[in-house]
Amino acid sequence: MKQKILIVEDELAISRLIKLNLDIANYDSKEVYDGFEALHIIEKEKFDLILLDVMLPSIDGFTIMNKIEHLNIPVIFLTAKDSLFDKVNGLKLGAEDYIVKPFEAMELLARIETVLRRYGKAKEILEFKDITVYLKERIVKKNGQLVELTLKEYELLLILIQNKNIALTREMLLESVWQFDYFGGTRTVDMHIGAVRKKLDLNDNIKTVYKIGYRLED
Repeated sequence: MKQKILIVEDELAISRLIKLNLDIANYDSKEVYDGFEALHIIEKEKFDLILLDVMLPSIDGFTIMNKIEHLNIPVIFLTAKDSLFDKVNGLKLGAEDYIVKPFEAMELLARIETVLRRYGKAKEILEFKDITVYLKERIVKKNGQLVELTLKEYELLLILIQNKNIALTREMLLESVWQFDYFGGTRTVDMHIGAVRKKLDLNDNIKTVYKIGYRLED
C-alpha cells in the first residue's frame, strides 16, 4: 500500500511541483492550500506524513501543529522562514524536520524517507521492472536471483529507483552516495553507473542526460 502524504502549501506552483515528485516516487498525495481546510481533512482522513507550510491563510502551520499533536502524525515543515528562532520553535512543537525553501526535490524525498523510516512506515521493498530491492536485508534480486552489489552500487540503485524519471546530476549523486567520504571528481559516479547497468541489465533504462547526469526510466 502506498504511503499517504498531505501537502499543505498555499503557493500553487510549489504544491503542484511537490505533488509531481511525490507521484513519481510512488506516494499517494493530496493537496490543500488553506490552514482551516487542512485541519478539516486531517480530522477526516488518515495520513502517514504531513508536509506543512508555516505561513498559510486562515490558520498558520505552527497553530495547526499544536492542534494535531495528539494524532501522532509525523510533520515536516516547509517554509521560507529560515530564522533560528522559527526552526527551534517548529521542532519544539514536535515536527520531525524543518526544510527551508527553496529546496531540491531529491532532498525532500530523502528527508521524507528518513522520517517514515523513523516512524516504521517506510517501504520495506522497492521494485523496478524485474528487480526487487529488500531494504531491511539490503539485498537485490533480479528475476528472483540474488545480484551482488557493492555498498555504493546498492545506494546508487536506491537513489535512482526512488527518483525514477528524474534527471539527477553527477554532483547530486556524488553527494548523496559518497557524501563527505570522497573528494575526487564525478568520474567515480560514471564508473559505478556502468557497473549497475551491467549487473542488472539496465543499459536501456539508465539514460545518460547530456552534460547533466543520469535518469532511470521505466
